[in-house]
Amino acid sequence: MADKDIALMAHFLRRAGFGASRDEIEARVAQGYDSVVQEYLSPGDGAGVEEDLLFRAYPSYLNVAAVETPQTDIVYRMINNKYQLQEKMALFWHMIFCAGDNKVDNARTTAMQYDTFREKGMGNFRDLLLWLSTDPCMLYYLDNIESHKVAVNENYGRELLELFSLGVGMDGKANYGEDDVKACARAFTGWNLAPTIPVFPNGRSPFEFRFDPADHDDSDKTFLGETGDWNGEDIVNIICKQPAAARYVSRKLYDFFVADELPVPSWTLSEPRDPEAIKILEKAYFDSGYEIGAMLKALFTSDFFKSEAVHFAKVKSPADVVIGTVRLVKEHTEPKPGLFFVAMEPKYMGLDLLNPPTVEGWHTGPEWINSGSLIDRINFASGMLGNTELPGVMSLIQRLMAQGETMNADQLVDGCLDLVGPMTVADETRNELVNHVSEGGELRHGSGAERADFTRRAGETFQMIATTSEFQFG
Repeated sequence: MADKDIALMAHFLRRAGFGASRDEIEARVAQGYDSVVQEYLSPGDGAGVEEDLLFRAYPSYLNVAAVETPQTDIVYRMINNKYQLQEKMALFWHMIFCAGDNKVDNARTTAMQYDTFREKGMGNFRDLLLWLSTDPCMLYYLDNIESHKVAVNENYGRELLELFSLGVGMDGKANYGEDDVKACARAFTGWNLAPTIPVFPNGRSPFEFRFDPADHDDSDKTFLGETGDWNGEDIVNIICKQPAAARYVSRKLYDFFVADELPVPSWTLSEPRDPEAIKILEKAYFDSGYEIGAMLKALFTSDFFKSEAVHFAKVKSPADVVIGTVRLVKEHTEPKPGLFFVAMEPKYMGLDLLNPPTVEGWHTGPEWINSGSLIDRINFASGMLGNTELPGVMSLIQRLMAQGETMNADQLVDGCLDLVGPMTVADETRNELVNHVSEGGELRHGSGAERADFTRRAGETFQMIATTSEFQFG
């Protein structure tokens, strides 16, 4: 297999999913790039994991109480869902349509929102926005339950425009004004929640959407230049046909799947990193009638996505660090003790699933890394990759041994870098790795003692690679 084919497939599997073992990468190369893309874009109707096995091992997942339960369930599915793009899109929308259990305080409702991102994430943008406007978690989080015909709350209307669909502006111009915010908020009056069941004695029940026509402002409203007795569905329809909506979704997809972009508030005055790529995605948005799947196909089959210039051009999110490492070492491929502690790792690195810091979400790209989170990222990845008893690490070491009866330091370092990426490091970094391995002399694996020494030194090399700055990019 050509090195370029391996590198491209590894790049796709990191971006469209959470990475893969070298065995899977090679199997996917044999399948063919276009075939793999089509498979990822066409998930089946099932859950993608053996839910009967999952729920037998973790019965609490069926009766959610604390938020840590769905957080652990999400991490398990990220690791094991054969429909990897479904999981990646669920995370994508969760990081945009931000609502946190720290305010909602109803983990079942919050978990149901994330489950719907998984279900609808590759569907139609209009349908997604319309559902979001009836989502109990979002209505509670952004105070639409407090928005009434005679006392309008503008929180949801404002964030729908600013953070969820249009952005403040593009090409130096504003995408909407304050009057549009007010009209939008008035259109969503009456979109509320049904009365809840008392908490005691059975705990919180999920919130449910209810439209109250008596509390809806049905007078005429002017929104983005169009006048009528608009309701929330009308507002969504008007939003989705705006060029700014196409630009918004396109830049978000590019930022998440291709290369780090500036945050949304900077878009009014900042050009996209790759304007031609954005034009391709905008065209797919309108040509398909707002279908996210069509945009993803255009993205993954494009030259700009395949370009080596964007390989390792994104700082890994905490989910990518944790899940990508776990999938590489083939750990927690079935329910077993210890999953909870793995599921909490993204939180320590700055990604508290189901609990975004604000409605603006997480600051991504280089802002994922600070002095505290970097230590957690390095310790987790190096601890996993240095554990030579894990099946994925054992498989990598066996591949190294299969390259010949002996191996020098240069060959070991290059082999390890190839198997965990393939990735390249700065010459200075590579020299340090080679010098460390050279201290132990030539590597052999003819006898039991030699195999043990080979295994130990290979594990150390994997562990050291996980501490490099290059490992923080994916």
